[in-house]
Amino acid sequence: MAVSPASEGSPGSWLHQDLHWLFARLKQGLATAEAAVVREHGMTLWGYTVLMAIVEAPARTQLALAQAVSVDKSKLVIILDELENAGLVSRRPDPADRRARIIEVTAQGSRALKAARSDIEAIEDRLLTGLAPSERTTLKSALRHLVGDPIARVEDGRPHETACAPDQA
Repeated sequence: MAVSPASEGSPGSWLHQDLHWLFARLKQGLATAEAAVVREHGMTLWGYTVLMAIVEAPARTQLALAQAVSVDKSKLVIILDELENAGLVSRRPDPADRRARIIEVTAQGSRALKAARSDIEAIEDRLLTGLAPSERTTLKSALRHLVGDPIARVEDGRPHETACAPDQA
């Protein structure tokens, strides 16, 4: 039987030293809090994420958008349908390629995103309350760094296991 460095639930345990578990627990807690907030603004968490990405690059094609937010392109269509039905985005043919669609945020979508972002920032502030401003800056900087080349190196070209895949029937 393997011996753990400390009792299972203690901060010195293997569990509490494991990056996957730490990030998974943070994601779980944030998703729980944030899903309720964005729902009040007429969207899902995936819709919120997609809406932010569209605002950052308004002329992005659906394929480029799917890659940018790490969502399966067939699932993205469902997310965009939900956002469009809620009046938060519009899709129009790309003049350069009539088969492609350009997605744009509507005025209503901009207002909803701004309000949702404000509520999300309040949740993030509550989460980070115990950290000094410099620690918050360091944490966010380290996370932004890790989601770049370092995570690409450890993924080693494998498909994203946790990316939003199409629903299985």
